[in-house]
Amino acid sequence: MKSICLALGAVALSAAPSFAQETASEADWYPSEYGADDRLGAVANLSEEKTAAAARLIQTGKTYALGQITSRDTPAYAPRRYDVYVMQPSDGSGTPLGENKAVGNDDLVQTFVGIGSQIDGLGHMGIDHLYYNGVHVSEFVTPAGLTQMGTQDIPPIVTRGILLDMTAVFGESPVPDGTAFNRPEIEQAAERAGVTIEKGDVVLFHTGAMEAHGDSTELMATHPGLGVEGATYLADLGVVAIGADSTALEAIPFENPARPFEVHQTLLAKRGVYILENMVTSELAADGATEFFFSLGIPRLNGTVQAIINPVAIR
Repeated sequence: MKSICLALGAVALSAAPSFAQETASEADWYPSEYGADDRLGAVANLSEEKTAAAARLIQTGKTYALGQITSRDTPAYAPRRYDVYVMQPSDGSGTPLGENKAVGNDDLVQTFVGIGSQIDGLGHMGIDHLYYNGVHVSEFVTPAGLTQMGTQDIPPIVTRGILLDMTAVFGESPVPDGTAFNRPEIEQAAERAGVTIEKGDVVLFHTGAMEAHGDSTELMATHPGLGVEGATYLADLGVVAIGADSTALEAIPFENPARPFEVHQTLLAKRGVYILENMVTSELAADGATEFFFSLGIPRLNGTVQAIINPVAIR
């Protein structure tokens, strides 16, 4: 766990000697707006009525896989990696079972779940050892998994999805690395898309970063992304989750080098809004999609901090 945190912070931690002391004093971020005992965050903004309204957006039935394929070559923060092994004697062509000659294969996957297309749960990133709703790390993190805020408890996120094409706003594809978009750019993108962001929505950003990265096995170490003010703005609107076609959603290099991963802290720890990373947005953008039916069922692996996901958009 320590090595993972060090790897995540290596981009900018050397420039932040007083970071923890500064942010730990900003204790007005808890208790959560969803209640002092809440452990699920902004999914409280989902509703049956919102899901039903989103279903009415389906006109053509075209589906879009928003998750990328995870493999041994998937770029990831060290030491994250993925391995799969087919569990079968030799080549699997042994003696069939019974008169019906039954044969089959099984597999074993050994992987970090914070790899490829993923959802960051509320136990992923905190502020000076305090996480969502001010819960101290000692209260919920164990070597055997999280005892609170595990991703297995996140309900299905089935709602309206919105795609904001930031390449149109900035006039470049990809949007240049380190470019942060905040409220003015988000409002401009929403106006171009003809949508009004509402409570219970999932917002995805298309920046062209994933397409530009292509099939490279090197980590997308820098990229455009959401800014801190933009994250606060979207959280204030009541969105459930925010994603992008990049490895960390937020702009890297960071807006303030002395405050690394502050968008993660703002969304996860302070506001209970989930983060969706490495979302495949290119096909939606190419089709000019702006709003759609969004469906995500999170794998119910007990105690996990993150989860590998493949959300589905339907138009």
